[in-house]
Amino acid sequence: MILLADATYIDYQTLEIRNCDILVTKGNIEFHPPKTYKDNASETLNCTGKLVTHSFIVGHHHAYSALARGMGAPKKSPENFYDILKYIWWTLDKCLTPEMIEYSGLVTAVACAKAGATFVIDHHASPFAIDGSLEILAKTFEQVGIAHLLCYEISDRDGKEIAQKGLDETDTYLKNHQGLVGLHASFTLSNETLKEAANIMQKHSSGVHIHVAEDKYDQESCKQNHNTSVVERLNSFGFLDSSKSILVHCLHLSNSERQLIANSPCWVAQNTDSNLNNNVGYFSSKGLSENIMLGTDGMHSDMLQSMKSAYFVGQNFDPMSPAQAYKRLRNAHRYIAQNGFNGDGPDNLVILDYDSPTPITPENLAGHFVYGINQTHIEHLISNGKLILKNRKVTTVDEEVILKESQKMALALWERMRE
Repeated sequence: MILLADATYIDYQTLEIRNCDILVTKGNIEFHPPKTYKDNASETLNCTGKLVTHSFIVGHHHAYSALARGMGAPKKSPENFYDILKYIWWTLDKCLTPEMIEYSGLVTAVACAKAGATFVIDHHASPFAIDGSLEILAKTFEQVGIAHLLCYEISDRDGKEIAQKGLDETDTYLKNHQGLVGLHASFTLSNETLKEAANIMQKHSSGVHIHVAEDKYDQESCKQNHNTSVVERLNSFGFLDSSKSILVHCLHLSNSERQLIANSPCWVAQNTDSNLNNNVGYFSSKGLSENIMLGTDGMHSDMLQSMKSAYFVGQNFDPMSPAQAYKRLRNAHRYIAQNGFNGDGPDNLVILDYDSPTPITPENLAGHFVYGINQTHIEHLISNGKLILKNRKVTTVDEEVILKESQKMALALWERMRE
């Protein structure tokens, strides 16, 4: 049991604010009048003057890219989005080893914890180290204390044999874990592979997690090779029929594609920082449903930053109020709940040491999230009833040891990429 004494609790859905003692047990939280709970707790945190609310979810991540930070320029300077994939990310993922995957997962999970996220929806790729890769990644997240919804990025870009390995890894993993059927993007997938992926999705009552129209190239390739649009092609295989399906990016869509998505139960994951980095365009929610959540696309693990980017960049392309930005940040909880995934119960809480110069009310709370609260205010984090971040330090693993090893792994990865 963990006691959060004299806390200012914010209900993340209603934005109701109350002063109380909070008793956290596995799977549950209890509220008591402030400074009244006297029974023994295994851990007591003084939360006087601190905000306590539900933790965050990363709606789309790429842990496999964690060792890329600071690496040198690629062999050829990219001239377009396809080149960025070919000379950077498809070069990197081919060089990953099981040990590199392990440390990519560990550093990502630690980063998520320090940014207040207790659940990660990840999209993994390692074409020459596929077998067992999802199990490796799952164990790293669990070691830190982060719940997860994983998938392997199936693609035909490295040939049919590797595509089949991706399908097999997915099928094997979904037998024993909650997860999704990962697909890279339409332009790297054959009809045969899409059909097999759809069969696996149906077999495990799952959904797909796929990049959609991130760049115009995806649409141009689809029209040239399949005489249809990307969303129409995916819809023809039944991928839009599942409320578990996640369509990532969705920048370059026609009105009819937007209507198809709006009429379906599937979800869209917005990744503003990555779109800016790759210079591929700007997200607009025009014509889509309310099923839009936020991700990081591997750029970082900070969902507060993702929300701020969506809000500020969106002023010219997808205008929203602070309340709408906050709702988009929190939509991932609705995705998890409506699909019955485990790991986002009430016993997931973030404690914020936020010294606001202005009053905090239910009416202006969203404004505090957009303009004030950031990662530096995160002091403690409780994940599935367990304190995994205390005084801004991860308690479940030795971060210093992990970082030393990950730096060695990064140098080895960069060397492999130069070969």
